[in-house]
Order: sequence, then C-alpha cells, then structure tokens
Amino acid sequence: MSNATGDGGQGDELPTQPDFPKDLIKVLKGRLDKKEAPFLKYLDKKLNMIWIDKDDSRLGMTRFEYNANELFRRRKLRLSCGPVTIGLNPILNEDEALYRNTLAHELLHASGLLDHGEIHANLVTEIAPPPKLSDSLVLQEMRERVLEKLPERQWICGDCGYTWERKRVTMPTRCPKCAKPFKS
Repeated sequence: MSNATGDGGQGDELPTQPDFPKDLIKVLKGRLDKKEAPFLKYLDKKLNMIWIDKDDSRLGMTRFEYNANELFRRRKLRLSCGPVTIGLNPILNEDEALYRNTLAHELLHASGLLDHGEIHANLVTEIAPPPKLSDSLVLQEMRERVLEKLPERQWICGDCGYTWERKRVTMPTRCPKCAKPFKS
C-alpha cells in the first residue's frame, strides 16, 4: 500500500494526489445495484482525487460539477454524473483505517447515494469500518481541537454538585458520581 492510504508518519512525503480507489470501487460494484448507485459505473472515467486543505474541518468532500437539478435528472435517467471530485484531508495519511472509511463514505456519495441514511452508514461500516477513538490519533486530535473551542471545560452535576473534566464533545447522560440523569 502506498503512503496515500495511511502509512505516512514515517517521514514519507505526501503524494501529489490520493491514490485512485480501484479496489473500493470494485467492492462497491459487488454490493450496490444500478438503482441505488447509478453513477458507480462512470467513476472509473469521471472521478478525480485531490487533497483538500489540511486545516479544513472536514475529512473528505465530494463535489459534482453539475448542479442538484441536473444531477437529479441524470440520476433518474441513469446518465453519467459528469466530472466528480473527491477531496481528502491530508491528515488521513496518518491513519489507514480512517482514510479507507472516509474514502468509502465519499465514494458512496460519488456513486449516487447522496443522503446520509441508514443504507449509507451500514455500507460504509461494512466496507471500511471506522477506527475506534482509542486507536486513532487523528480522531483524538480532532476531538481535542473541538473541546478546546467549547466554552465549558468541565461538567458540574446539577443534583450532587460533582465536577469533572470535560473529555467528550457530547453532554453526558448521567453523573459519574450520583448516577442521576445529568442536568447542568
């Protein structure tokens, strides 16, 4: 595997663009039908891979050259999607599992599964499971950046007054001391 799929961090330079995902496209072709993913058969010729800005908050993005109305028409008529670009954040180069997960997610969009529904989520998890937070330095760094920007640095239980350091983005459901439903 090249360093564009997560083997970076060992002094390797970033390639000029991410590797073309032939293997993932082949997997998707085996799992999706033409109705679910009408653009999948065109990706071999129409897909362009780029790196997005490292400071971008997104891990990946998919951009079609046609507007939403034209894409809807082309999807319905099963025509080519036209040029499509998948951009990946260069920080993914440091985490192979997250790289593949993000790429699978964006490939599903590029193939015509535009909504973030249950089918989309299940396919991404099946094809390229996301890494656990504890196994991904990239996810841990992203969480830290989000936590630094939040105004609350600690949680205080409204029932017992117990205070603990904020280590998660979402609000806790229960107090770790009194176990009552959390309210601030």
